[in-house]
Amino acid sequence: MTAQSASTMNERADALELEQMKALDERIVAKSVLYNAANGEITMGNATSYGPGRHLLMGEDPRLPKMPEKPTLTDFFRCRLVQGRGYQHLLQSANLAQKNGLPEKLVLACLLHDIAVVGFIRSDHGYWGAQLLEPYVDEETSWAIRMHQALRFYPDESVGYGYPETYVRMFGEDYKPDAYIEAEYQRARKHKWYMSARMICVNDLYSFDPNVTVSLEQFEDIIGRHFRQPKEGLGNDNTPASHMWRTMRRPCNGL
Repeated sequence: MTAQSASTMNERADALELEQMKALDERIVAKSVLYNAANGEITMGNATSYGPGRHLLMGEDPRLPKMPEKPTLTDFFRCRLVQGRGYQHLLQSANLAQKNGLPEKLVLACLLHDIAVVGFIRSDHGYWGAQLLEPYVDEETSWAIRMHQALRFYPDESVGYGYPETYVRMFGEDYKPDAYIEAEYQRARKHKWYMSARMICVNDLYSFDPNVTVSLEQFEDIIGRHFRQPKEGLGNDNTPASHMWRTMRRPCNGL
């Protein structure tokens, strides 16, 4: 990269930051401690730099796609989930489950199994995803989403599921799951819904196909039948998971 091109990139970055500040009406974006910890720093960042004329951002973030006052699951798909590869991973997995004749609630489970990864947090994504969805899907569906996190590390030859080659590339040949994952796997093996969670793994497309495009509209009827959409809108409905949807909607609220 030449000095001139680097200078041009810096100028563009400065211009973008200025535009964002104007859009934010000079509000301070307070990123969470967890966000900063992911960058290797345990700090509150600029969250304490407020004062006269400088206030923390609260409410809608103008940098993000605007959401309706009563958002639905499909609104979150379109406005808060990572588009492109992550988005298509969910759709392609659900499409495969549908082609393989899984019951509709398990097609929904495949559609939502990585919702935490593409919309909330990567670490312990099965648990976060299940908690996010528990008030809105049946118990078997949320259980399967939670337990797929452990099962995906363990082969099951009876259904043709082997350890994903992608994981060797992601984690290395010597990776061994943590003890809690091993314990969860052993518990899941004995559970009446074991095969429901295993079917998420079987239909989980570990190798994303860039040549296949699936639309969310294909699953809108299944969502309508098997996802309990609150009339108040997700985040406004006072369930044990409402705060999680609100956080996804407004991730930089000062408090």
